[in-house]
Amino acid sequence: MAADIDEQPAGYARLLSAEHADAIARVAATVAERRPRHVVFTARGTSDHAALYAAYLTEIRLGLPAGLASPSAVTLFGARPDLSDALVVAVSQSGGSPDLAEVLRSARASGALTLAVTNAPESPLVEVAELSVDIAAGHERAVAATKTYTAELLALLMLVEGIRAGDGALPAAEREALAALPELAAETLADPTPAQLAPRYRFAAHLVTTGRGYAYPTAREAALKLMETSYLPALAFSGADLLHGPLAMTDPDVPVLAVVGSGPGGRSMEEVLPRLGERRADVLVIGSADVEGATRLAVPEVDERYAPLLDILPLQRLALALALTRGQDPDAPRGLKKVTATM
Repeated sequence: MAADIDEQPAGYARLLSAEHADAIARVAATVAERRPRHVVFTARGTSDHAALYAAYLTEIRLGLPAGLASPSAVTLFGARPDLSDALVVAVSQSGGSPDLAEVLRSARASGALTLAVTNAPESPLVEVAELSVDIAAGHERAVAATKTYTAELLALLMLVEGIRAGDGALPAAEREALAALPELAAETLADPTPAQLAPRYRFAAHLVTTGRGYAYPTAREAALKLMETSYLPALAFSGADLLHGPLAMTDPDVPVLAVVGSGPGGRSMEEVLPRLGERRADVLVIGSADVEGATRLAVPEVDERYAPLLDILPLQRLALALALTRGQDPDAPRGLKKVTATM
């Protein structure tokens, strides 16, 4: 897991290279030409959080309705939604889950434009899809996904911005901003703070993660990593949903990890954090600015769209260090395997 985490800056640089950027641009240009009226994502596990990030991007940057499909509607209940005007995107690290392939097969039969985003360019998912994007993360050693998750995020970001451009090519300002990501990721991973904080949560019975907008998928992915590697029950809520009831469960014995960006989503957390303070919750903020009464995992300040590519890095480090602190083996979570086939 540590090796996979450390490879992420190189993974960013690889995806941003001409070879892979041009390939994503060609797919984006095809999608733009087809002019879908809405976008449906389908995914499982970690990839579901990458798909959620892409759904936010799609609605905010493209102005198209976007949502996450329920594969069981197709595979268990036999539903065949009319997706003739849609782009249907399956996101999967392995490309091996039969239910995602069945969703694409059904969508394509109804006239949808289908796209597979995966780390396995020769997988069954790619065979079913009309278009595909290779996230080019390389072999991932650990069961808990880290570098494939961030590669999915970056590939989906490049895809959406390429569609927005119309011809698939990222604008010069976008390319320049993205080019800084590998170095920023390396700087973030070099910070020893996550490992230093791990003992603080060694005896936690459960934990809450939260964020809004682009940060919400990060909160969900962080919760999953903690559950996978430390067997620590972790509940993820959007900052808004946290105020609608779950806030009542927070107290000094319930650590809260709050992802707070510098854009609209982060500013909206200014309403949430004082309420956590009233509950005397143990708050750890992941962000670029200090928050009164909270400890902080520092990340560079970037455009809020890019923040998920950096915010998750110290949380991956924290999950790894916490698992070791609690005497667990994060490379071999009990009951899990790398490819999970669901129907």
